[in-house]
Amino acid sequence: MANVSVYNMEGQAVGTIDLNDAVFAREIKEQLVHQAVLLQLANKRQGTQSAKTRSEVSGGGKKPWRQKGTGHARQGSIRAPQWTGGGVVFAPKPREYSFKMNRKEKQAAICSALSSRVAESKIFVIDELKVDEIKTKKITKLLAGLNVEKALVVTGEKDEKVVLSARNIPAVRAIASNSINVYDILKYENLVISKDAVAKIEEVYA
Repeated sequence: MANVSVYNMEGQAVGTIDLNDAVFAREIKEQLVHQAVLLQLANKRQGTQSAKTRSEVSGGGKKPWRQKGTGHARQGSIRAPQWTGGGVVFAPKPREYSFKMNRKEKQAAICSALSSRVAESKIFVIDELKVDEIKTKKITKLLAGLNVEKALVVTGEKDEKVVLSARNIPAVRAIASNSINVYDILKYENLVISKDAVAKIEEVYA
């Protein structure tokens, strides 16, 4: 089992914890990780972009000039694609971008992302991650003690005080353990996670 240090809210090491190899020491499957990131980004897309084709643009019913004798190229409509204000040749239309992954594939992708953070020594376990009041300074002090700037902060249960305290820090995001995802793990480089969040993640993914 991987053994990592446990820190307090001041960033001081107060012990160690064994991480379950089934979650935090899995084989890193880059293809599944890549697919999970694409899934999350694709599912966020609204897919509402739209432009008019030649048949949808108003006007252009009359031939702009006669077929021959003008010295110009023949034209059938002022709403053809080559004209300003004409229709778009292959106009984008509203569509659904989302796709699905199997549950086991999603779990393997999350475990791969977590395992990569352990392998790179970018995981910091906090014995009790909570704040008494909504203060950005509290989270800033914690990250400074860990010598971390960009981090995903994970709590066992949704903690509104921690979320709001971290909200104003540009390179930090706070979420609950049940909202953990591959995209955020990779985006924020470091993983600052509470002991109870570790237990909940192991319970779900082991």
